[in-house]
Amino acid sequence: MAIETITVIVILLIGLAVGYWIGHRAGCFRRDRHWELQLPIHRKDAIARSRSVLGGQFSENLAPFLPDFPYKPNECSFLGKPIDFLVFKGSDEKNIDEVIFVEVKSGNARLSTHERKLKEAVEDKRVRWEEYRIPEEITRKREEESDED
Repeated sequence: MAIETITVIVILLIGLAVGYWIGHRAGCFRRDRHWELQLPIHRKDAIARSRSVLGGQFSENLAPFLPDFPYKPNECSFLGKPIDFLVFKGSDEKNIDEVIFVEVKSGNARLSTHERKLKEAVEDKRVRWEEYRIPEEITRKREEESDED
């Protein structure tokens, strides 16, 4: 009787193992098949998003040359991030009287959180000028190195 019980348990365990293996393989097959069918959809979406981003970047760079842009193109400095342009109004006449932050948007695009925070800082006049001077030891080393060449 004990041998028959052990035989039944072994057969059940083998059956469970085979059933698990078949179920696992079937699940993997279904998953892989699902992703194979979804891949073209995801690729189209990625291409569309990429085109949209590239079109936006292209538009940002061209904005100063568009007819409705309110500033002179040669007074605009493109930054890209976190803001598209800094406009040095009056620099064309060598008399900067205003610095303007310009963010270019198209369609229904909205300011990002980062851009909105920058806008608030500017509007709250939390803007300042700072000058950084390179230490003389560094500039002397550069001059000495160029003299040796």
